[in-house]
Amino acid sequence: MEYIIVLAVLFIAELVYFKIADKYNIIDKPNERSSHTQITLRGGGVVFYFGALTYFNYSGFEYPYFIIGLTAITLISFLDDIFTLSNKIRLLVHLGSVLLMFYQWNLFELSWLWIVPALIGVIGTINAYNFMDGINGITAWYSIVVLALLALVNQTIGFVAMDLILYALLGAVVFAFFNFRAKAKAFAGDVGSVSMAFIVVFLIGQLIITTGNFIYILFLSVYGIDAVWTIIRRALRKENIFQAHRSHLYQYLSNEAKINKLYVSFGYGVLQFIIGYGVIAMASKDTMTQIIFAISLLLVMSVVYLLVKGRVIRKYVKA
Repeated sequence: MEYIIVLAVLFIAELVYFKIADKYNIIDKPNERSSHTQITLRGGGVVFYFGALTYFNYSGFEYPYFIIGLTAITLISFLDDIFTLSNKIRLLVHLGSVLLMFYQWNLFELSWLWIVPALIGVIGTINAYNFMDGINGITAWYSIVVLALLALVNQTIGFVAMDLILYALLGAVVFAFFNFRAKAKAFAGDVGSVSMAFIVVFLIGQLIITTGNFIYILFLSVYGIDAVWTIIRRALRKENIFQAHRSHLYQYLSNEAKINKLYVSFGYGVLQFIIGYGVIAMASKDTMTQIIFAISLLLVMSVVYLLVKGRVIRKYVKA
């Protein structure tokens, strides 16, 4: 009953936001880099934040530094959706938010030799997650899959309060209802993709810290492969890697190859769930076995990815 009530509350909150977005013209207009052709409400992914905030209030204010960081990064992302802020301002807030996350993790007990690479990795992951939000359903469905994998692990390990995962999951389900469709009612916006990335990274980090096992990073391997190889390709072509573009594989598949966007989004999520399930099975193995598994998986994924992307580009993308 509790989860039904939370689902209803988040659903109502989303509808209220749509009224506000419509009144104040918070919309996403299509341009040459967009994967959509109609004006659509922007920022519907704010419901992800509402899910985490609902848990925070319900739990008696658990994980306060994480929530403060999430609030700051959500607010700056929402403002960026409306006004397009300076990259320096956004990066500064991202830095502060991630440092608050680190404080929640008690990470400052470690050497700076660990903290600096972790800081770069976390900020990079959050931004990569944001860049992967380019077609209907992909952020909602992929996030549902990753949160479901984390919930499965949490049943046996108990690395975090289960309701934090489930409330975030309910937020993703609500957004999916409005976004995982041919003509989306709303897009996540930076406020959605960035806030969900922050939540997911916090949960995965909490899991890694609790278990001391880095293999759980592979819960983001599908997004990671597409993001990293796209950045490498754009860098080699001397393109601005921070500029909006349509050169991820999922974008080529849906825009140039004309595969149904919902099929592409669904496929990314299903592939991640299969890999994630394998990761859960490997987590109990010895370290060397895990390393061999991780390297082999990433090599195979990279080869397949590059072959598929190369073929799609040659066949569908105009020079």
